[in-house]
Amino acid sequence: MTDFYDGSFYGRRKGKPLTPRQSTLMETDMPRLQLDPSVPAPADLASLFEAPVREVWLEVGFGGGEHLLHRARENPDVGIIGIEPFSTSMGKALVEVVDGGLKNVRLYDDDAVQILDWLPEASLSLAYQLYPDPWHKKRHWKRRFISPKNLDRYARALRPGSQFRFASDIDTYVDWTLRHIRDHEAFEWTAETADDWRQPWAGWPGTRYEAKALREGRVPRYLTFLRR
Repeated sequence: MTDFYDGSFYGRRKGKPLTPRQSTLMETDMPRLQLDPSVPAPADLASLFEAPVREVWLEVGFGGGEHLLHRARENPDVGIIGIEPFSTSMGKALVEVVDGGLKNVRLYDDDAVQILDWLPEASLSLAYQLYPDPWHKKRHWKRRFISPKNLDRYARALRPGSQFRFASDIDTYVDWTLRHIRDHEAFEWTAETADDWRQPWAGWPGTRYEAKALREGRVPRYLTFLRR
């Protein structure tokens, strides 16, 4: 089992060019929404947000942003940090955040490790990692984000009693994640019945990637882990 990969856990960062609207917002609004791990994090993460929030959640690799934006809209009193290094996805989400007046979202467009190391200890009430890059080839498995070291990072940032939620349609990555969680003392899998990992969480909006997986015959799994 891979221990730790000292490199990036994502692939390419650029796809289609940003639209003029996205490019403008990247210049005008991204600077106020972008987290800056070069300065110390505030002791109270709630102070990061333009709206009063009672707790803070994290989504690593939000892709098209469907889930991130849905959770932010349905939970206006929760601060949500969204991380996504792919510029096209960030551009799309940024338009929705700005045009939707979402005051409870902060963003970061680089490696999630930098933010996990920056966050104060036990500062998160929930963390999501949904459909991460599975790095199919065995020689690339070391680039999978779920690893002992990154689980240490999640464990440090999450409050005891909180949840880490993971979704994937790739059986080998689901198995990989379960094995790593089994070997990590800070987490336990909460499933008691098959529906606990076959059915998505309450309020689940679906994502474009999930819809594609279903069209292609792959079955998503939804894993919930308790931070002890």
